[in-house]
Amino acid sequence: MQADIGLIGLAVMGQNLVLNMNDNGYTVAVYNRTGSRTQEFMDGPAAGRDTILPAYELEEFVASLKRPRRIMLMVKAGEVVDRFIESLLPHLQAGDIIIDGGNSHYPDSIRRTRDLAEQGILFVGTGVSGGEEGARHGPSIMPGGNPDAWPHIRPIFQDIAAKTPEGEACADWVGAEGAGHYVKMVHNGIEYGDMQLIAEAYHVMKVGLGMTNHEMHEAFAAWNATELDSFLIEITADILTAQREDGTAVLDSILDAAGQKGTGKWTGINALDAGIPVTLIVEAVFARSLSALKDQRVAAGSILQGPGGASNGENGGVVAINADRTTFLEDLRQALLASKLVSYAQGFMLIREASESYGWDIDYGNVAMLWREGCIIRSAFLGRIKEAYRRNPDLENLLLDEWFSGVIHTAQAAWRRVVAAAVTAGIPVPAFSTALAFFDGYRSPRLPANMIQAQRDYFGAHTFERVDGARGEFHHFNWTGTGGNTTAGSYNA
Repeated sequence: MQADIGLIGLAVMGQNLVLNMNDNGYTVAVYNRTGSRTQEFMDGPAAGRDTILPAYELEEFVASLKRPRRIMLMVKAGEVVDRFIESLLPHLQAGDIIIDGGNSHYPDSIRRTRDLAEQGILFVGTGVSGGEEGARHGPSIMPGGNPDAWPHIRPIFQDIAAKTPEGEACADWVGAEGAGHYVKMVHNGIEYGDMQLIAEAYHVMKVGLGMTNHEMHEAFAAWNATELDSFLIEITADILTAQREDGTAVLDSILDAAGQKGTGKWTGINALDAGIPVTLIVEAVFARSLSALKDQRVAAGSILQGPGGASNGENGGVVAINADRTTFLEDLRQALLASKLVSYAQGFMLIREASESYGWDIDYGNVAMLWREGCIIRSAFLGRIKEAYRRNPDLENLLLDEWFSGVIHTAQAAWRRVVAAAVTAGIPVPAFSTALAFFDGYRSPRLPANMIQAQRDYFGAHTFERVDGARGEFHHFNWTGTGGNTTAGSYNA
């Protein structure tokens, strides 16, 4: 018996993908660098499945695969992927396919696609989202790389992927070279933003409105029946009800110091390099960094005072928001919705820039469909994003679409009330605030950047464009009367 596909790396995600593939009728060969892990898998989750074929040597593993060989790596990103590729190459033939399903950085996928193509091997770098549950029962899959590989892996990926309510598989070709891992990177960046926004809403409820965990659970559960219907809102409601055996809330015992694995940071760095103002994702990354300064914050809380002399100490202690709770909760819901729309709009701005820069020709509506189910940021309004790009494939910004602009216009008064109330009460809402600032900046035909350009020209002769001149035509003013006409070079980020 020969396998339809082979998978290397039997950690939780790898094991669940194997079981998913096998449930869908595929014979799967498996290999793990540590042979005992392979045996444990075969004796445990894969017990009794005679169409899962264990291998304990790479040569044996490769020999068990049908041609063209399809090999999926579910191993740690970076050097480990390269080492496995090097180990596999002596056993492969032209036309065989290597798939990297880990959280690799997209420049690595660009390099691997090009290098392996020179050796006749087809490389695919694919994002896989949805965690263990998604891997087992239907993830979101975002493949990119060598397009010649797609016809050979498409049936498997689309069979195991999550499905939209319309029956579409949340797995489709994203684009060449690093496009798949790039889209997964932005997905994770948006995930950072979503999680920070939800955390801020929870914080406003808890310390601003004095709500109990059960009351907050009821609020989030109700929100999940609105346009905010999403996986993260759903699990937030569940988290708020979880209790230990002694009846204490699990959430209340968790230290307020958030970790991160780097994909949000990658998104922020790429946005800075590209000059795309993905402010909410970057702010969400920095919010995690600030949370990690736990000891400093505890010390600062006993020294630095907020409104009315209040301290943001260990037990809260902020000035409560004086508002009708029911009315303010609806304002908070609308503020969360509007801010989430900004987050997605910024993410798609970044994807658009990369697609145009690298020539990937990404279908933005298709990306929204890939995220509709199975992934961590799955939500109901992703269908609205798909519809927006179907209406106008050249849409420059989602906020310009009629549905998005309509929601923002409806929500903005509530959004401003929430941000103002939180700031007045001394409750930090960096993601809500930066989303609103982006909205106000993006809709402003005139910003104060003329002052910045004047300053740059004053101290460094960096030149400026004029409102009565052509774009791209630069001028210099002799501000001091002694600087002359010599100018410095400039560039655009």
